[in-house]
Amino acid sequence: MSKPRNKFYVVWKGREPGIYTTWKTCEAQVKGFQGAKYKAFPTKAAAQAAWKDKYEDHIGKNAAVQKPLFGPGGPIPDSYCVDAACSGNPGIVEYRCVHTRSGKQIFRQGPFAQGTNNIGEFLALVHALSFFKKKGVAAPIYSDSVNAMSWVKKKKCRTKLGREERNVRLFDLVDQAERWLENNTYPNKILKWDTANWGEIPADFGRK
Repeated sequence: MSKPRNKFYVVWKGREPGIYTTWKTCEAQVKGFQGAKYKAFPTKAAAQAAWKDKYEDHIGKNAAVQKPLFGPGGPIPDSYCVDAACSGNPGIVEYRCVHTRSGKQIFRQGPFAQGTNNIGEFLALVHALSFFKKKGVAAPIYSDSVNAMSWVKKKKCRTKLGREERNVRLFDLVDQAERWLENNTYPNKILKWDTANWGEIPADFGRK
């Protein structure tokens, strides 16, 4: 088994902005710091290049300009990636899909109150399957969530989170996603993203 590669963390806004080689040292700069801006990168070169850019060039609406770096044996370039982010557990959740090679954002949904990262990952996958079926796109879809992939295969969101007034909107989407899986087939292969060897999935929100 190959040894997981170290990540490099760029802190654009924090107690001491810079590049850090461990999450522990990065966390010390951003945890509890209001408006912190940071992101993990798979290589030192990628982090150094990003450090010269603006945070907005690598996160959120401007993520399309980010060019993911893949080594030999990397992911299928003409494919798509989904990911979710959740502030708290449970907390505010959102999810999105990007094109793997270009980093172009295809869709982004949220924020939704009182959710979990697993629910977001599940919804991201089903949303992508539904979206690409309508578009006639059969390209593979990557996810870094084993749980979400399993839930999609079983056609059931197996979250333990309870329904309540705050997350009615989110669970309405879950219900829709489960119904879609029950009544549809899809040509897209769902593949596991190899974070250890490829770095963070391109759809990552950069909040780790």
